[in-house]
Amino acid sequence: MLNIGIIGCGKITQVRHAPEYQENPNCRLAGFYDFDLQRARQMAALYGGAAYDSLDALLDSGLDAVSVCTPNATHAENAIRALEKGLHVLCEKPMATTLEDCQRMVQAARSAGKILMLGHNQRLAKAHVAGRQLIASGQLGRVLAFHTTFGHPGPEGWTGERNSWFFDKRRAAFGAMADLGIHKTDLIHFLLGEPIVRVQAALCTLDKKYPDGSPIAVDDNAYCLYTTRSGVMGAMHVSWTFYGQEDNSTRIYGTQGILRLYDDPQYSLILEKPDGQVERRALDLLTSNKEQTSGGRTSTGIVDAFVHSILTGQCPPVDGEEALKAMRVVFAAQRAALTGQAVDVDQ
Repeated sequence: MLNIGIIGCGKITQVRHAPEYQENPNCRLAGFYDFDLQRARQMAALYGGAAYDSLDALLDSGLDAVSVCTPNATHAENAIRALEKGLHVLCEKPMATTLEDCQRMVQAARSAGKILMLGHNQRLAKAHVAGRQLIASGQLGRVLAFHTTFGHPGPEGWTGERNSWFFDKRRAAFGAMADLGIHKTDLIHFLLGEPIVRVQAALCTLDKKYPDGSPIAVDDNAYCLYTTRSGVMGAMHVSWTFYGQEDNSTRIYGTQGILRLYDDPQYSLILEKPDGQVERRALDLLTSNKEQTSGGRTSTGIVDAFVHSILTGQCPPVDGEEALKAMRVVFAAQRAALTGQAVDVDQ
């Protein structure tokens, strides 16, 4: 039985991490820490364990692993401190707010001999796993291009906070590009089995405002043109201003067909062939933020994968080094947006 601690008791802990640990029979939620002690106490009352008034007190309480669920700017500090205490770490995305901090996290995990896993849950979705297998087996032929989208009404829609920390540049550092774009960037790496090495990008604030009516300080939309190592080109659009149904779809275009993932309400994988044949698979449905907050389906598979890696010693689906590849693209996209020039990604 693994003793688990959670650092940060906000919405992501409430609707994902804590329920998923509770559902895993190999875990016991042993402790919670939050800068707001009352929130930690509320989580301990719901799930058991103790509420701690300092991070060190939590980390020294006999844990095996922790989830880091704090705002982006504190991911690196909290994860590194836990790793140096000899604990396995599951960290929410984005990994950190600077490339240097991302690299420090990877090195800390390496030095400690512990698992550092990032919450890139799109790799675990069944249609994405099946899509990766189709591409790898050559059934799509040579991949030529892709288009991927992730849009919803914004973090205030699921946190319930109009002035969410997601809009605070000091605490979040990024907007939609890193909140949603990190998912789709990592997904393209996973599906195609190769990294993105060149980026053109536009990061903009189209609509989101603070309560006083001024525009938020981070991007609410990001548009990227990516090129992979082998020359595959594709577009990514991520947005906090889709004021309707969430869109979390991806299309891959190959010489032997088109692969459609999560763009149909019934079939999560559709393979269209040049001769007109269409294969449809109803594998699963992606869990939306709305479903999470309304008490719908809980598990994203991330916690189960993290726990499995700890118990078996196997590399997690997205370890620190793999997550670093996607973060390099995010930082490159920021530079590209600032300069108006294409930026090469050092992978």
